[in-house]
Amino acid sequence: MQEDIRRQAESDLGFKVTFEAHGSAGVLQKASTRPESFDVYEQWSNSIKVLHQANAIQPIEQERIRRWGEINPLSKTGRLSPGMAIGAGDSPHTLLHVQPDGGLADQPTGRLSFLPYVHNVDSFGYNTAQIAAGTPYESESWGWLLDPAHHGKVGLVNEPAIGIFDAALAAKAGGLVDFADLGNMTRDEIDALFEVLIKLKHDGHFSGIWSSVPQSIEFMESGRVAIESMFSPAVSELNGKGIPVRYAAPREGYRGWHGVLCLSSKTEGAALDAAYEYLNWWLEGWPGAYMARQGYYISIPDRAREHLSADEWDYWYEGLPARSALPGADGRTAVPKGDVRSGGSYVERLGNVAVWNTVMDSYEYSLIRWYELLTS
Repeated sequence: MQEDIRRQAESDLGFKVTFEAHGSAGVLQKASTRPESFDVYEQWSNSIKVLHQANAIQPIEQERIRRWGEINPLSKTGRLSPGMAIGAGDSPHTLLHVQPDGGLADQPTGRLSFLPYVHNVDSFGYNTAQIAAGTPYESESWGWLLDPAHHGKVGLVNEPAIGIFDAALAAKAGGLVDFADLGNMTRDEIDALFEVLIKLKHDGHFSGIWSSVPQSIEFMESGRVAIESMFSPAVSELNGKGIPVRYAAPREGYRGWHGVLCLSSKTEGAALDAAYEYLNWWLEGWPGAYMARQGYYISIPDRAREHLSADEWDYWYEGLPARSALPGADGRTAVPKGDVRSGGSYVERLGNVAVWNTVMDSYEYSLIRWYELLTS
């Protein structure tokens, strides 16, 4: 939710738009307890269960989403093509439709729990001036985050429902902990994972745990870390500053996420009509192109394509070498000529999801252990 987006939305829609940003836990807690405080909620799909159970959001009427028929199959079926693997955990399509009994499932009902829009896969970034570049899907591994070779130069993301999966993927890759179901860890598995993480923290393995994209950029730019959990815009910005950070394509697969736009259960009347216009605006092309320049995808790629140059489309979506230097969302060069996107094309990257952002059955317990890690 950036200022460029807010200004463009206001210009296109003709009404005032105000963003209120918080950390992941803070925004979810406020939204689930005070639905009167917002009209539209934006976060990741793993927030849906919490919001729905708290009656903080109302169903979106599918017929009011003008381009619903153009939304691609990833958001509706979990796959971009038949036979594509679906990662562990809560693939977003399984939470998309509000059922007659009030539950959430993948069976269409005409009533949506969220509008699927921005999505991507996350991994970790590493400074190739300090760590030798690996081979995508072959030598690059989540295990690098816990590798003793990077002692004292590692950063994690401070988001319990995300950081735990990065850590679990790393621990599993390094042979430190195993999980029967990575998307739904047991309490014993969580205890085993945090025993490893807390010991590593006490030993000084982690240099920091970041709470925002700007902070993750500062960690890498200052040299505090050489490798860390990262989101795509941070990598683009660092590359634009000439810092050689590579976004890994781990051989174990990515952690996938899907952005959601939801309607507050308290929004009604003219505000509700405006909220639907805002939801529809996100599918019209300009926002998707803006997101692409940060490395993100949109649920109607062809609309975004109309606002991207051929060179941009081929790089960001097709995984082809950049035929020219390409700008990031801030207008500065983020992709040098000849660069190839880590992990390849849209289809290849989304076909390698190891686990989706998920609220596990053991979520409450995992929160206790996560905060124990932070304060230990």
